[in-house]
Amino acid sequence: MIIPMTIAGRSAHSPDRMPVENPATTELFTEAPRCTATQLDDAVLGATAAFGHWSRTDADSRRAALLACGAALARAGDEVAELLTAEQGKPLRQARAEVTLAADWFGHTAELSLPRQELVAEETVEATMDRTPVGPVAAIAPSNYPIILAVTKIAPALLAGNTVVLKPSPVTPLSSLRMGQLLAEALPPGVLNTISGDGALGPALVEHPAIRMISFTGSVRSGRAIARRAADSFKRVVLELGGNDPCIVLPGTRIDRVAGEIFRRATVNSGQFCAAIKRVYVSAGQAAELTEALHAEAKAAVVGDGRDPRTDLGPLVSQAQLAHVHRLVESAAGAGARVVTGGGALPRAGHFYPPTVVSDLPPGTDLEQDEQFGPVVPVIGYHDLDEALARANGTRFALGGSVWGEPAVARALAARLECGTAWVNTHGDLRHDVPFGGLRESGSGVEYGLWGLLEYTNIKITHAVRRP
Repeated sequence: MIIPMTIAGRSAHSPDRMPVENPATTELFTEAPRCTATQLDDAVLGATAAFGHWSRTDADSRRAALLACGAALARAGDEVAELLTAEQGKPLRQARAEVTLAADWFGHTAELSLPRQELVAEETVEATMDRTPVGPVAAIAPSNYPIILAVTKIAPALLAGNTVVLKPSPVTPLSSLRMGQLLAEALPPGVLNTISGDGALGPALVEHPAIRMISFTGSVRSGRAIARRAADSFKRVVLELGGNDPCIVLPGTRIDRVAGEIFRRATVNSGQFCAAIKRVYVSAGQAAELTEALHAEAKAAVVGDGRDPRTDLGPLVSQAQLAHVHRLVESAAGAGARVVTGGGALPRAGHFYPPTVVSDLPPGTDLEQDEQFGPVVPVIGYHDLDEALARANGTRFALGGSVWGEPAVARALAARLECGTAWVNTHGDLRHDVPFGGLRESGSGVEYGLWGLLEYTNIKITHAVRRP
């Protein structure tokens, strides 16, 4: 059965379709609608028509609608999770956790508010500031966490009074299309529209004249193209782009106490996580010990189909992503690095790449400078903390970073990391009440919590003079 799009409150099939692959088997197991130009226009115009009423709906009614959205998603949690594992590959227990987190996110967002602020209260002058909705929002979600990273856009956009057109990745459309059906039942027609399509759909959505804001999570290349297209009409953009997060282990840190956590936070979702650890810097005297400990963790991890409950790491989402990861590893080996374990696609059907540990990485390789977005852990020795910090800060990315070791020293060094979030003795912990965003080529704007909600608003000042 083909899951239809949801446009202006109605199911919408398309005369054109695109195949959907199971990355664990490479089977093209179903199809998804490929949105036509007319349907795109219908979705945006549906959001535009709904905006007038929704933007004037009182905040309590919008909060109630968000709670209804969360309840609807929770009730169908197993169904959505199974679709997610089938198209994305992650272990089913992790897919269930993602859907549960997304359902809860609606409730967390409903707790937020946008009260009027009194700026001036003089005898004859009064000035107040309100936060008003922007208008129809294009929410463009990635393939690694398609459900939660859609909801972190949808929920604050709706609470602020905007309407939304959601476009999932063409690699993982099914779970989002089903979620779109579920949420539309809890919302007035046109408030949330869900469409699917190939690479041509995103630019057309971004360039649509009725879209007033784009919230995008994905690659730097796509984010740059979105920013350029949005600039022509001064559309607001929030861009959460690539991360090449460094991890610095302080000299003298007990390797046996941190190696397991570092491995898990580097290989979560098979490394397909923007805020995963991508590079590990450790003192030269402890590099061999950490390398061996990570090697042991890699050998113990079970790589397999996400439907198998024994699986720790599923496949990469596509053949293109597998090829990218392998190219970076081969390039590093060619530059003199040592591949300690892994280092090649597994000899089975599916886009499986084993957890790979690389050591003795010379400065400047693509594996250090680029984002692998796969289960590859480069271990890089340093001689002093200034060297470690310079290499940690020495890429075009600046999303997150972490320091592991004695807390006071770690906090002091973390303050010198150039990134949006610096963690101490953990990495990649994201919370609904803490803003998250990057610097440099890792993006612009923030998501989550009140700060993320404010991104979906305009400032409206009312300046009044009291006449005698």
